[in-house]
Amino acid sequence: MIQVDGLRIRIGQTEIVHGVSFAVAQGAAFGLVGESGSGKSTILRALAGLNPDWTGRMAIDGTPMTRRRDRAVLRRVQMVFQDPYGSLHPRQTVDRALSEPLTVHGIGDHDTRILRGLDEVALPKTVRFRYPHQLSGGQRQRVAIARALMTSPEVLLLNEPTSALDVSVQAEVLNLLTALQRGRGLTTVLVSHNLAVVAHLCPNIGVMQGGELVEMVSAADLRLGDIHHPHTIALRALSVSLPG
Repeated sequence: MIQVDGLRIRIGQTEIVHGVSFAVAQGAAFGLVGESGSGKSTILRALAGLNPDWTGRMAIDGTPMTRRRDRAVLRRVQMVFQDPYGSLHPRQTVDRALSEPLTVHGIGDHDTRILRGLDEVALPKTVRFRYPHQLSGGQRQRVAIARALMTSPEVLLLNEPTSALDVSVQAEVLNLLTALQRGRGLTTVLVSHNLAVVAHLCPNIGVMQGGELVEMVSAADLRLGDIHHPHTIALRALSVSLPG
């Protein structure tokens, strides 16, 4: 479903990503992990069409991506951002946040879709007309996930979706994302600095350092410690625990 070949991305005069290549099968979950500044979120933004200054090749379901995406492509590829409070407009209700992508893409039956979306992320109907500041951090991120799913995308891009949340709710959100990914057959790319978080959702993981993809590992090998690159070993040592 996702093919990335020789991707190079610049920000201003500086090249941030240096010739990265990977592929994600339809319905699979793939993780990109690395420290801050390694280029992982920059790749995700390029896949989402938010960073046009790139060279190489990116394709979704065999269709090459250009620097300007048409509405049909944008409907198929949606993104959940790191900070749910920052990504939701503080003066718009949850109803408005969920209605907006439906309006933009000309999708009808708003009431049914919004109620179904809230139910899918385990939020009560009572949050529909609340504002972001009236919700907990976990609830806000669930709204952000519901918003991303409003257009029934085939590809879901997750940029550090739990890093802004309390530890107590991180596992709940990860379990929700795992259930949605499997239940909907979503092709998912998850970016995080935490190997344990990535291994929870993704069977296959790419390790980023300094704008390069330095190692590809399976979650199973990661748990066993069957890894080779020094940076992967260091990241594993920083992870408190890896799910079994």
